[in-house]
Amino acid sequence: MLGLGLRDSLIDSQNPRYHFSVYLPDAENSFFASIKKGMEKGAGEYHVAISYHSINPVKLELQYASYTGVDGIIVCPYLDDAFAKAQIEKISSRAIPVVLINHMIAPDQPWPYVGPNSFDMGKKIGSRLRTVDGPLIPAIVYSEKSPGIYAERELLEMGLTLAVGNRLTHPVYRLYTTTNPLDAERIVYRLSREHPSVNILIFTDARDTIAATQALIDMNLVGKVRIIGFGEEDAILDFIQKGVIEATIIINPEKIGYEAIRSLYELKAGGYTSTSVDTGIELVGGVRK
Repeated sequence: MLGLGLRDSLIDSQNPRYHFSVYLPDAENSFFASIKKGMEKGAGEYHVAISYHSINPVKLELQYASYTGVDGIIVCPYLDDAFAKAQIEKISSRAIPVVLINHMIAPDQPWPYVGPNSFDMGKKIGSRLRTVDGPLIPAIVYSEKSPGIYAERELLEMGLTLAVGNRLTHPVYRLYTTTNPLDAERIVYRLSREHPSVNILIFTDARDTIAATQALIDMNLVGKVRIIGFGEEDAILDFIQKGVIEATIIINPEKIGYEAIRSLYELKAGGYTSTSVDTGIELVGGVRK
């Protein structure tokens, strides 16, 4: 078996029944750490070994996945759907079961999916915004740190637009941060100069949420710009209690990881699993003062 691109040591329960390979973006953050935590819990329960690899096309690891001799593969596709689809079809042609997490390549994809429903996420955000008085001019800040949400941005925006209806007074702005922790602060400063009418900021990464909120506090814009954050970090929940953040999106990455292992085990052992496992989304908001 090829040992190409093994990023972490093999996580191996005693006498594993199967070896599963997991292909993830290179982002090292709490979201993917929680996905791994859930996978390792599932691996222990189902007695499988797992190894982690990069999905970055430059590293060639997914391209060689079909030759590694593993019993099943979990893929978190992002950004380049055509690339991921071609590689996953090659894996499937060798009768290796595949489960996708966090992002569906296409609505009619033949592979099981485990993760949140981005359309539902948009609807929940939009339902919260409908309760805000006055004009709604939102900007969504996507991030390289949350590639799955960025890959499904059209679904998220469709759900948001449907829920808000005619309350939108301007098309949704799209903004983007890299892994640079200063990007979110820069976006807040740039918007205040170039698009001062934007009064809703929606974030898709916890670190961006915290950094941008602090920038709004420093600029005395709390109340003038409402924030829909992402994540359940203590700092974010504290900002909600203080009325600084309107609400936050909470998904369960640990559940995504666990359910991915369970689904792949069922597929390998019995030849069948659910076509889609919705791991759920919560929108937690504070009481307006």
